[in-house]
Amino acid sequence: MNKSQALRFSVTPLAAIMFLLVLTVALSRAASPQDIEILDRSAKAFASVVKDAKPAVVHIKVSSTVESSPELEQFFNNPFFERFFGPQYRQQEPQQRKRHQQGAGSGFIISKDGLIITNNHVVDQADKITVILSDNAEAEAKLIGTDPRSDVALIKIDVKTDLPTIPLGDSDNLEVGEWVIAIGNPFGLSQTVTVGVVSAKGRSRMGINEYENFIQTDAAINPGNSGGPLLNIHGEVIGMNSALYSRTGGYMGIGFAIPINMVKSIEDQLQKNGKVTRGWLGVAIQDVDENLAESFGLEKAEGILVSDVQPDSPAEKAGLKQGDVLLKLGNTPLKDVTDLRNRVAMIIPGTQVSLNIIRNGKPADMTVTIGEQPSDFGAVAQGPKTNGSLKDFGLVLQELTPDLAEQLGYQDRQGVVISEVEPQSPADNSGLKPGQLIEEVNKTKVTSLKEMNQLIQESENKNRILLKVRSGGFSQYVVLRAE
Repeated sequence: MNKSQALRFSVTPLAAIMFLLVLTVALSRAASPQDIEILDRSAKAFASVVKDAKPAVVHIKVSSTVESSPELEQFFNNPFFERFFGPQYRQQEPQQRKRHQQGAGSGFIISKDGLIITNNHVVDQADKITVILSDNAEAEAKLIGTDPRSDVALIKIDVKTDLPTIPLGDSDNLEVGEWVIAIGNPFGLSQTVTVGVVSAKGRSRMGINEYENFIQTDAAINPGNSGGPLLNIHGEVIGMNSALYSRTGGYMGIGFAIPINMVKSIEDQLQKNGKVTRGWLGVAIQDVDENLAESFGLEKAEGILVSDVQPDSPAEKAGLKQGDVLLKLGNTPLKDVTDLRNRVAMIIPGTQVSLNIIRNGKPADMTVTIGEQPSDFGAVAQGPKTNGSLKDFGLVLQELTPDLAEQLGYQDRQGVVISEVEPQSPADNSGLKPGQLIEEVNKTKVTSLKEMNQLIQESENKNRILLKVRSGGFSQYVVLRAE
C-alpha cells in the first residue's frame, strides 16, 4: 500500500503576520449568549440522536476455518526452520493444514425479534457469528441470506425479549451537504460515534461491489465500521457503512455507505427467499458522450444508448431497438449506465415499467415488462490474434471465416474481426480489443474488409467513424477519431 504524501505549505512572513492578527481579533471577541445557545442546542440534538440509536447498533465477531496451501507448507519446510525447531519439525510431504481466523464488524437491529443487517464481507464464509449487544450480552447468530453482489447480509439472533431497533429512512431524499452520523466498532472500539456530512451521492465504478451506488461521507469510517448505520439528523438510517478510501489502511476523509433504499430491497428478498432475484431488461447499453450524441443527431449528450438488444428478451418484446436512447425509467431521469443497471436490477421480475426514449431523433414512450436476470448474465467472449490492417485507427482486421466464427462464438453473425490493436492508438484509447467483431460502420452493416474500406472511403469525414462492435453476446457503439 502506498504511503500517503504529506502536504507542504509555503507561508510568507507577511501571510503569517496577517493570520496571527486575524486569529487574535477572533479570539478577543466573546461569543454572545445567543451563539452559545445555538451551539448548545445543536450539540444536544446530535447527542439525542446517538442516545436513541446506540442500543440498536451491535458488534459482530466472526470466526472461520481455512486451509493453508501446500505452497505455504513447503515454505515452512525450509531448512531455516529446521535449524531452530529440530529435524522433527520438517514434513516429508507438503500437507494442507486448517487454521482459524477471526474478523469483526458492525451491524444494526431492524426488528424486535432479532433481525440484523450487516455487510456480506463481514460474515462471508464464517463458521460462527457472534453478536455483542450494546449491554455486552452475547448471542450466536444464524445466517438468513447474503448478496455478495451488493455486499448486503441478513443475520438473526434468538431473543426472549424485544430488542431496540433503528428506523430506516429514505436515502433518495438525502442531499449532499447534510449532516450524518456513523456508529460502529472501528478497530474493536465498540459504540464509536463520528459525525460528518454527505460529500457526494451516486458514487459508482469504484470496483468495490458489482452493484454500486454509494453515499460518500467524510464522517470517519475505519476498519470495523463495516455494516454499521449511517444516520441522518432525524435518527433514521440512510446508509450502511461499507468501505473506505485509504492509502494507509485508516481514515483519510472518504468513506462509502450503501444507500438504505438499496439495502431495504435486498433485505426484503433475503428475508422472504434467502436469496436475491434481480430484474433484467436484455440490452447492452453505454453512456452517451459528445461524439455519440453528434453521431446520433442528439441535441446534447444525455441518456443511455442501446447498443444491442438480445433476442427474446423483455426489451425485444417491448419493441426497444438498437440505437434507441433511454432518458427515463418511469418518472425517474437516468443519469448513466450504472444508474439504469441498478434501478432495473432492483425491480421485481414481472413488473411493468414505462420508458421514455429518443428514436431517430424523436421522443417516444413505451412499456416493458421486466424479466428475471439470467444466471450467466455478463459473460463475454474473447478471441485470438490474426492478420489484416486498417492503420489509420490502429486496427488490424481479418475476414470472419467459418472456423473463426465458430472459435469466437460468432456463428450466424457477419462482420470483420479485430485481430490486433496498436497500443496508444485511437482504437486502443476507445477500449477496442482483439477478438471483437465489427458489425457496422457508420450505421451500415459490413460483411467483409472490402465493404468496410469502401464505406470509410465514401464517408464525409474519413477521420471519424462510428463502429458497432460485438463482444460475445453483446455489442456497443464506438466512435474512432484518427490522430
